[in-house]
Amino acid sequence: MDVTARFDLPLLAAGQAQKEVFHNEALQRIDACVAPCVAGPATAAPPASPSAGECFLIGSGATGAWAGQDGALALFGEGGWRFIAPREGMRVWVSSADGEALFRSGAWDIGTVRGSSLSIEGTQVVGGQEAAIAAPTGGSLVDSEARTAIGQLLAALRAHGLIAS
Repeated sequence: MDVTARFDLPLLAAGQAQKEVFHNEALQRIDACVAPCVAGPATAAPPASPSAGECFLIGSGATGAWAGQDGALALFGEGGWRFIAPREGMRVWVSSADGEALFRSGAWDIGTVRGSSLSIEGTQVVGGQEAAIAAPTGGSLVDSEARTAIGQLLAALRAHGLIAS
């Protein structure tokens, strides 16, 4: 095996000439993988004049120097473009979205947060979706303002997915 299994980092071999070339290539690729940050969402065309160290998510239908690299993380550095094939669960910070992109099921998912609950300072504030709640009907005294407010609350809880429809 002459490359690593996950990110194709070049491995050194005993008696290999110019080991520094392979070592430096591995460092360039590691530089793209450690806490990667991209400016925006995936795009298909490489920028006209990238700066060394800039990373990009490559969208579908990639063109130019990125052709055939759909979905990859592209790093511009010494010697040109380097491409990192993403692995399931890989995360990238997207500065324009002020959030993360997660590589899941073969695609980058930007801004979606997943989990079973949300806790703030140790207190659970949001959990799993609860059962549906019926809108108020009937009764001997109808308060239309209260009924409207309750209906709006129920609609908001449904819209946010906190209760079933």
